[in-house]
Amino acid sequence: MDKLALQKQANEIRKGIVSAVHAAKAGHPGGSLSAADIYTYLYFEEMNIDPADPKKADRDRFVLSKGHTAPGLYSTLAHRGYFPVEDLLTLRKLGSYLQGHPDMKHIPGVDMSSGSLGQGISAAVGMALSAKLSNDDYRVYTLLGDGEIQEGQVWEAAMFAGHRKLDNLVVIVDNNGLQIDGNIADVCSPYPIDEKFAAFNFHVINVDAHDFDALKAAFDEARATKGQPTAIIAKSVKGKGVSFMENQAAWHGTAPNDEQYAVAMADLEKVGEALCQK
Repeated sequence: MDKLALQKQANEIRKGIVSAVHAAKAGHPGGSLSAADIYTYLYFEEMNIDPADPKKADRDRFVLSKGHTAPGLYSTLAHRGYFPVEDLLTLRKLGSYLQGHPDMKHIPGVDMSSGSLGQGISAAVGMALSAKLSNDDYRVYTLLGDGEIQEGQVWEAAMFAGHRKLDNLVVIVDNNGLQIDGNIADVCSPYPIDEKFAAFNFHVINVDAHDFDALKAAFDEARATKGQPTAIIAKSVKGKGVSFMENQAAWHGTAPNDEQYAVAMADLEKVGEALCQK
């Protein structure tokens, strides 16, 4: 897909996020919206996947380590063809397979159940090691929150990945600067994030999370890097695309009411209209 097509797709994914969280009256819109462009690039451009065969042996793997932003992953999977887009409106409803956190047993396209912060990257590292031991050529991608990397387990996994030279692993940090309690720098600063990953023998790339040209360059660079895992530190805007959610920590885990939903969808419709005129 070209850049404009990716931008349009990401906007549709954002609409799905807002609609799902509104319908559920619960969920995490802020960090789902900040990562929407990353999800879009991974699933529509970067990864070797097949929605018609979600478990194909040579597929690339994705682990959502910050599992609470499941609405972003679900909207992406739905728009990519893993399940019907209309099912997004069943998010968190009794009997729905779309639970509040990703469930690998019931949701097509989900490679790892996640939600306990810090654990997803460990699973991804294990998958990457497995590929190396089996001489398989699939790649493994994992998305972490910048608040999540306050967890010690993240750095145990990073130390192992760097030591084992897992160059089939790409760790992406959604650096939107906010967590549930506020600014990450005030709660328990993880900065400098890039230097920390570099100290664990990662190849590090800093990127604008909302620039598809920059994302392409970053993922291409990661694919060309040998002998080291890659960490992509993606600077993003929490709540991206919805005027009243942007850079507001309060929208970490709050669902919009009917009036707010209408404003949010109008914001995204304007973005879509502007993209159609390009």
